[in-house]
Amino acid sequence: MFTVSARTLNILAALVWYVGGIRLLQKGIDLLIEAESMSPGLAWPWVAGIVGLALGGLKAKYLFTNSIKKNLIRIDGLSKPKIWQIFSPGFFAALTIMILAGVTLSRMAHNNYPFLIVVAILDIGIAIALLGSSYVYWTQKAFVK
Repeated sequence: MFTVSARTLNILAALVWYVGGIRLLQKGIDLLIEAESMSPGLAWPWVAGIVGLALGGLKAKYLFTNSIKKNLIRIDGLSKPKIWQIFSPGFFAALTIMILAGVTLSRMAHNNYPFLIVVAILDIGIAIALLGSSYVYWTQKAFVK
């Protein structure tokens, strides 16, 4: 029961990766829009966007691509993959902590210009890392196996 193919797990993992990236990008942009509305005309929202893109690119290249590769190898090695094995238990724990931290930081940032900028950089950076590293799913042919 609940046994699925490795291909299904790969598709679900990629879906989580893309949805997370898109949602974080939206959230980061919303925070920058809020910062801009608080203090129109300052360059900080633009600087934050550029810094987030740069940090995200570095994270994609040096951290997140390896994470995807390890997960694909782990999934491929499962004899009878179960739906909950989409990620390792440690990854689920880290993901839960990251989501809770992100929600908390975003709520704390409202109406605080410097905090909005910092949290936007974090959100955009992680979003770009997720979206930028997702090419691994395609180059590893994760959806064909």
